[in-house]
Amino acid sequence: MRVALVSWEYPPLVVGGLASAVHGLSHGLAHRGHDVVVLTLHHPDVPDLEHLPTPAGRLRVLRARTDLPWLPEDDLVARMASANHQLLVAAERLGDWQAEVVHAHDWLVAWTGDGLRARWQVPLVATVHATERGRSGGTVHPGRSAAINAVEWWLTYQAREVICCSGYMAREVVDAFTLPPDKVHLVPNGVDATHWAAPPAPAAPPARPARPAGADGGPLVVAWGRVQYEKGFQTLLLALGRLRRSRPGIRVVIAGKGSYLDDLRDLARRLGVDDRVHFTGFVPDGELVGLLHRADVAVVPSLYEPFGIVALEALAAGTPVVAAATGGLAEVLDGTGAAELFTPGDPDGLAAAVERALDPSTAAAAVDRGLTLVAERYDWTTVADATVAVYRRALASHAVHRTVT
Repeated sequence: MRVALVSWEYPPLVVGGLASAVHGLSHGLAHRGHDVVVLTLHHPDVPDLEHLPTPAGRLRVLRARTDLPWLPEDDLVARMASANHQLLVAAERLGDWQAEVVHAHDWLVAWTGDGLRARWQVPLVATVHATERGRSGGTVHPGRSAAINAVEWWLTYQAREVICCSGYMAREVVDAFTLPPDKVHLVPNGVDATHWAAPPAPAAPPARPARPAGADGGPLVVAWGRVQYEKGFQTLLLALGRLRRSRPGIRVVIAGKGSYLDDLRDLARRLGVDDRVHFTGFVPDGELVGLLHRADVAVVPSLYEPFGIVALEALAAGTPVVAAATGGLAEVLDGTGAAELFTPGDPDGLAAAVERALDPSTAAAAVDRGLTLVAERYDWTTVADATVAVYRRALASHAVHRTVT
């Protein structure tokens, strides 16, 4: 099958979990023998047309240079619409090639997805990774928030089928955009376990080698992702005051960038824990793998989380995980024994969960369960097969619609 994936970000351009999700899906589809083109944004470190090696299918990445005319910096929707024009222009470089299915990921590429649908007369499938309503705590505010919500609604309306990564997200999308439930399909994200696995060990290693501790002898706690309020990093900082009393040498690394980073730095200073926290900014995946293998605990403290691909990355790395029992995170982890869970926004609960995860026997059992969970449920080829089933449904519906009209 010929598939066009449209995504605002794709490695090495990484802002959040969306890049990892589309990267994994594109390789999973190509591994299954499909002909895949990813349309995304220019990055200076890679060619604008890149042919990636695959064992079976074909995978190309076409990157558009979206140097925009002058537009107000605070008018995000206008800037995205203008940049989508450049993505559509870039698609002309594909010549006679055209997809059988267009798959758009989130509102940021809604215009491109719909434009390619109309140009090629093929079905559009949309994945909604998160909603503006959810990010805003259930309320759509006037202005930019309302505009983004409107584009999200339009994308799901234009799409023949809609994919969500969790049941929690599917229910949110059905309710928010008044969609027929049978139009929305649950297909989880996945993880490339080989990428996150430990480097080769020396000869005859111990069965469960001890993890290196923090710089001054205490445990090392790592959290990462887009630094936004809804990601809940502030809960981790609030928990750190309690943890440093029981674990005086504890260190916390928060990796990532985003609009809430300065607020977090201010909060760390006000709480008097800034000497225990290191804000690294963005960390490439290769360095993040090493960081996770040095960590004693990985924390995913989200207040709102449609899925939580970072939790899968930590599980695949064999790092003990502490996660907020919210949204898709709870669906993935609750009842598996692979992670310690706590109530979102509860710093005392987070601190207690970290203490449990630091127990060696508890950590070893959780790590084993996590590795099994990743291998059995979240391999990208399995996710690709489920996605193709949605594509086939969209193609069948599209064919019936064209026959009727």
